[in-house]
Amino acid sequence: MNEVVFFVEDDEGIFQLIDATLSVSNFKPVGFTDPLEMLEALKTTKPDIFILDIMLPNMDGYDLIKHLKENPEYSHIPIIVVSAKSSELDKVKGLDLGCDDYLTKPFGVLELIARIKANLRRAEHHSELKEILTLGEITLDLSGYTASINGKDLNLTLKEFEILKVLMENVDKAMSREKLFKLIWNSEYFIETRCLDMHIKSIRDKILKHTDKEYIVTVRGVGYKFTV
Repeated sequence: MNEVVFFVEDDEGIFQLIDATLSVSNFKPVGFTDPLEMLEALKTTKPDIFILDIMLPNMDGYDLIKHLKENPEYSHIPIIVVSAKSSELDKVKGLDLGCDDYLTKPFGVLELIARIKANLRRAEHHSELKEILTLGEITLDLSGYTASINGKDLNLTLKEFEILKVLMENVDKAMSREKLFKLIWNSEYFIETRCLDMHIKSIRDKILKHTDKEYIVTVRGVGYKFTV
């Protein structure tokens, strides 16, 4: 198992309970008392699932859910709310914002683990079915190896498709030329930057035939990133 679980809980007793429960159930718990600390940790580590309280310091739990679900890097990660706010309106608000499950306090530890496992199974199944990636006007068919913009085929070569796929899967993240070269050409040796740069130029030219938006941005001294 060993899935990474990020949880945010500012009550010390419940924090310790969640941490111990996850540990004995073979998960890797990473706990925070402040949601801003969790957002900072997300810059280096992505969990398999979130467990969030609603009444939190510095950032309301509902705002935290909204932030996570609006970010393409985290939107696919399931969220379980564990909160003392138990009214139907509270639950509906959380679910409408995008949380995947809602558990009210006090809760049973066995039920918490059961819900975590159920949501991880659903997420895994959804990931297996997901063959379409859409960001902005651009859509990739991951099984058919085709790319389109506003329904119009971009006519990418295989290498161009693979480059665009890597950049879109790492949206807003600067990817170095060295890393892109290794991922796309499956080589440990980074030899010629111009080969990659020419492919990037070709992808840009094909995109700009159909839109004035610059999706692929050059990060000076690093490489490239895809941004919406």
